[in-house]
Amino acid sequence: MRNVTETVKQLIIINILFFIGTQIVGDAAYQMLAMYFPENTNFQFWQPITHMFMHGGFMHIFFNMFALYSFGSALEHYWGGKKFLFFYFSCGLGAALLHTGINYYYFQEGMNTLIDQGFSKAEVLAVLNGKGSNEIVPILNSPGFQNFISAYMGTVVGASGAIYGVIVAFAFMFPNAELALMFIPIPIKAKYFVPGLVLVDLYLGVSGQSIFGSGGPGIAHFAHVGGALFGFLISWYWKKNQFDGNRWN
Repeated sequence: MRNVTETVKQLIIINILFFIGTQIVGDAAYQMLAMYFPENTNFQFWQPITHMFMHGGFMHIFFNMFALYSFGSALEHYWGGKKFLFFYFSCGLGAALLHTGINYYYFQEGMNTLIDQGFSKAEVLAVLNGKGSNEIVPILNSPGFQNFISAYMGTVVGASGAIYGVIVAFAFMFPNAELALMFIPIPIKAKYFVPGLVLVDLYLGVSGQSIFGSGGPGIAHFAHVGGALFGFLISWYWKKNQFDGNRWN
């Protein structure tokens, strides 16, 4: 990896090793290391960290690692390895926090509706876990409970939240850097491209749509937005207070 900094290189290697390992182990690895909703029985305390090293497929990890390689080294050169590593994990955890917060809203909204209809929380959770009364099943299968089911049953994998933080920090630190992108024929400055990218994710998250059509392909858009938000806030705070990498050595 030419011109890649040490911390970025190690993160890429760890992600690749996790990806290879999960391809060998299979679903058991995803069940243990992907991040579940905190009230799901499969949730474990380490998942907010380990989910950052899990990926759903080759293209998923390729684009994340390509972005980390492209933008992360410039930040590590500027901040130093320890500071960059703190930033990276902070953005990943911030992404998980916002994603989980949105899911809590959907979960509580659905749960309160079911409680108002005479079901207890214990009964609902039993059905979600494959047990309990079948009376709730037709209700849960209705369109109004899609977000509720997705919030409880869904998992999150990928470094995308941390990567969005890295991309936003790059645009904040180097706003006039011109990006040559595969899908855009002309270079575009970071200060224009990155905010646009985040706004698209915010729109898709709020609308529940996908760039390929309605319904969405299981992309955690609010995790992207959360990582971007934390990336911006940390970068802004550090620049405002003129934190330098020497304080972290």
